[in-house]
Amino acid sequence: MKFTDGYWMTRDGLDVQYAAEAYDLSVETGPDGDRLIVHAPTKVITTRGDTLNRTLLTVVYDSPAEGVIRTRISHHDGGRPAQPTFALTPGGESSGAGVGGGGGTGGVTGGAARVSLDEEGAVLRTGDLQVRVTRGAPWSVQFNDARGVLTRSLPKSVGLVRDAQGRHFVHEQLSLSVGETVHGLGERFGPVVKNGQAVDIWNADGGTSSEQAYKNVPFYLSSRGYGVFVDEPGPVSFEVASEVVSRTQFSVEGQSLTYHVVSGPTPLEVLRRYTGLTGRPPLIPDWSFGLWLSTSFTTDYDEATVMSFIDGMAQRDLPLSVFHFDCFWMREFNWTDFEWDPRTFPDPEGMLTRLHERGLKVCVWINPYIAQRSPLFTEGAEQGFLLKRTDGSVWQWDLWQAGMGIVDFTNPAAREWFATHLRRLQEMGVDAFKTDFGERIPVDDVAWFDGSDPKRMHNHYAQQYNACVFEALREHRGAGEAVVFARSATAGGQQFPVHWGGDCYSTFEAMAETLRGGLSLAASGFAFWSHDIGGFEGNPDPAVFKRWLAFGLLSSHSRLHGSSSYRVPWAFDEEAVDVARRFTKLKMQLMPYLAQLARQAHETGAPLLRPMFLEFPEDRAVAHLDAQYMLGPSLLVAPVFSADGEVEYYLPEGTWHRLLTGEPVEGGGWRSEQHGFDSLPLLVRPGTVLPIGSRADRPDYDYGDGVTLRCYGLLDGASVRVSIPSTPGEATTVLVSRQGDVIRAAVEGHSLRRWSLEVVGVPGAVVEVTDGADAAQVHLERG
Repeated sequence: MKFTDGYWMTRDGLDVQYAAEAYDLSVETGPDGDRLIVHAPTKVITTRGDTLNRTLLTVVYDSPAEGVIRTRISHHDGGRPAQPTFALTPGGESSGAGVGGGGGTGGVTGGAARVSLDEEGAVLRTGDLQVRVTRGAPWSVQFNDARGVLTRSLPKSVGLVRDAQGRHFVHEQLSLSVGETVHGLGERFGPVVKNGQAVDIWNADGGTSSEQAYKNVPFYLSSRGYGVFVDEPGPVSFEVASEVVSRTQFSVEGQSLTYHVVSGPTPLEVLRRYTGLTGRPPLIPDWSFGLWLSTSFTTDYDEATVMSFIDGMAQRDLPLSVFHFDCFWMREFNWTDFEWDPRTFPDPEGMLTRLHERGLKVCVWINPYIAQRSPLFTEGAEQGFLLKRTDGSVWQWDLWQAGMGIVDFTNPAAREWFATHLRRLQEMGVDAFKTDFGERIPVDDVAWFDGSDPKRMHNHYAQQYNACVFEALREHRGAGEAVVFARSATAGGQQFPVHWGGDCYSTFEAMAETLRGGLSLAASGFAFWSHDIGGFEGNPDPAVFKRWLAFGLLSSHSRLHGSSSYRVPWAFDEEAVDVARRFTKLKMQLMPYLAQLARQAHETGAPLLRPMFLEFPEDRAVAHLDAQYMLGPSLLVAPVFSADGEVEYYLPEGTWHRLLTGEPVEGGGWRSEQHGFDSLPLLVRPGTVLPIGSRADRPDYDYGDGVTLRCYGLLDGASVRVSIPSTPGEATTVLVSRQGDVIRAAVEGHSLRRWSLEVVGVPGAVVEVTDGADAAQVHLERG
């Protein structure tokens, strides 16, 4: 929220006091590093009398992980600790899903920070990152790394605000340099550069055409190679170059504010450190990367309809991996009761068996609400499993489901109750759950089981809901085999993949806003993301559907899903079938590459779909690009947002090659092209060794059997290491290098079989293979 009226004045009804000076500085030393403690009065102290009737802010700097500096600004510290809190990882190296519940962050340590004091002030150092606090007035703090100053906290940056209702707010403002751009803050559908925007971190079911967001994350990523994470599960207001145009302001209601500055120097390194602190995605099953087909939402369907869709896909040679049953697999007015509607699905166990015999996985829709008509409502109410009002009654309303209550996941018994029903469905044959909703969580007149603050629980509810479901799947299926399809999230939600972009219209404009949401979410630390191919609301024009097919099948996860109409390709035209086949099979062949990226995401937090600036941070032309992306480090994708195929995109410097044709394309500027429905700008980065799989019919296969390593424009003296996933947790590494006209491939291990090496963009190259006697040595000059 904004507190000032222009730069000089305060808004009516507000009393704002700023940290005026670093009055004194002290150091506390513990086993995990030093803490720098700064007392900052809101007036420069010149006489003893100035210390009376005076507000004193305490600012503490320490490090929870190397390369991360935590700042806590507090006014009155006598309040009770608030719940819930983000569950952060000591030392900052998290991998795999963790519990998304409570657990304070105050004890998270591990950065081994050291403080030095001198007459000018103090410096706290952790790794390459440091914060320097200048003694006295004016208030002056700067965060540095080896490159110099990253950002500063300047006069009027640290503020304590009191409004006419007696509420307190704490804010910080960090400076922005000339040309610096800010990204992230969750899945936001407006411009990917947040400069000039006011962003409220508050989950809402607002669709993709508004400033609201399903996934709000109080973390932003700067183009200067640092990040800022505000450690507050409740509402956070960001004014990005909007209240003060040379600063980013963030504020929370209450008596304290905690934030972390995360160093780089590259954006991907920032995300590595940030996800190390808040949680990295686990390994997910390879089958989840295949094509998902849904019943859609309010369409009429039964088992015969489902089987006709599956038969239709097979007859048209359209590889299908997952079938999803949306809401009406349960009876109307009963959501959620976890029971198949016997009128449309009289033999669910037999149907699931038949689907599995077709080689398919099965996903079903759920939400965390219990309708009053559901047989589970009375049970949940009597046992205290539903959210209550402050008078002890069950909180209810009629929006979405008549008389619905909300499962209280802060109650361990309620979590177990909910998970028990998920286990029953899994034993029946369900493989995954679409965890819809989780945003419409009330804050007035409610009492959570564990006493959580209602405002802090509003966003954090999604974390607890998705954690419950994901952990139930992992418990039943085992590590690496659990996957959800979630809509809502907050910081740390990347531990419970996959997420999809929510409800969008079936237009080119909605397709573009959907991509913007994915780019912002990727800059917020989420590795896996999907969206409804063709759009959700409305019946897409065939041109929209066909263009969206290419985009959707070049995302990490791909789902055909709509609202009131089916999304089987032949419902549009025969060309749509051809386009779906082309790009589905292409994705299957890209699985060695995608599976490698998924393992890297698990290890480093790097997203699969990447804004251009993540891969080209030195190119200032890419910061604002919101109609193209990198799929991993090697593939540039520019979806076509027009029926006639006209597309304009920016290509960084170098000789790129079209993946679909092998044609070389010179980068270094903007390009305008026209593409048919079976094509789009899909270019391979210079110096890439891209593994192409041998199968195009399914996503889960032995990637090392028959793999082709395609080398694109390898420069003289270059060396590229490519990892080919094989059995779970294992991979074969191939080192490809070039010396003069000789391309050498050295295999570490011998799990590749019948593999080949192709060379693109190096005329006259000679191929040599070592440690791989069963390799088929192939030299192709494509383009």
